[in-house]
Amino acid sequence: MIGFIGSVFSPWYRWSGRRNPADHCCMNVVTYGPGGRWTMTDRGAAALHTTGDTLRIGPSQMHWNGDALLIDFDEATLPHPGRLQGRITLTPAALTGVEAALTPQGTHIWRPFAPVSRIRVEIDRKGWSWEGHGYFDANFGTAALEDDFSYWTWGRFAARDGAHLFYDATRRDGSDLGLALHVDRDGTVTQRTAPPKAPLRRSGWLVRRETRADPGHPARQVKPMLDAPFYTRSVVETRLHGEVCTGVHEALDLDRFRSPLLKPMLAVKVPRRRGWPAGR
Repeated sequence: MIGFIGSVFSPWYRWSGRRNPADHCCMNVVTYGPGGRWTMTDRGAAALHTTGDTLRIGPSQMHWNGDALLIDFDEATLPHPGRLQGRITLTPAALTGVEAALTPQGTHIWRPFAPVSRIRVEIDRKGWSWEGHGYFDANFGTAALEDDFSYWTWGRFAARDGAHLFYDATRRDGSDLGLALHVDRDGTVTQRTAPPKAPLRRSGWLVRRETRADPGHPARQVKPMLDAPFYTRSVVETRLHGEVCTGVHEALDLDRFRSPLLKPMLAVKVPRRRGWPAGR
């Protein structure tokens, strides 16, 4: 799930001229597999409330209690009309102090708060509650993604001693970003030389995909998650520093996302609710 102030993938935010990020806020919650649900309602400024430890958007909120991030959500679902309600409790093994500039101008900042965490997911549907390892980060920006980047991939792979993180991107000025971090369970962060790039099979929408893998060891998708004309998310297995690792991988084609033809398609997946609480 993702909490947005200035919903970067919202066509309504783009059509507004990006003048007021607070007027395009959103809690995006997605579940995968049989009966999977999608929620991404673009809400107006009346739905937004923030404090030093809480982000509340409409009926959903994220709250830091000093030890864990508590996420309570209650959102309208697509394509099957209804609501998705529940709580996620994310407990970091440790918090990092990493703040990485993704562009030389600092127009995009990546903050991996807790790459090694435990999560408990409780959803109001039978069999939809579970526990596992989790991840928590944030991105901040003062420019549109598609203005500064043409393509990027990201991956977080669980390892025996922590997690591997990769951020690769092609910037509009022709330069490349290649960031490889290892995070120990105590929060120690080490920047490493990234293994070579390894191609993945293109997505259903033919989005180009690549990740990192030890030389001579191919990477492969083991679970499809989200497949859109410009974006794909999946579970990927690869070999990193001698260890077979599985994690979440994303690829984003921002040349495609720039196309005005995509915006009406996105509006179907991102309904707009300006008022609050009217229309929830």
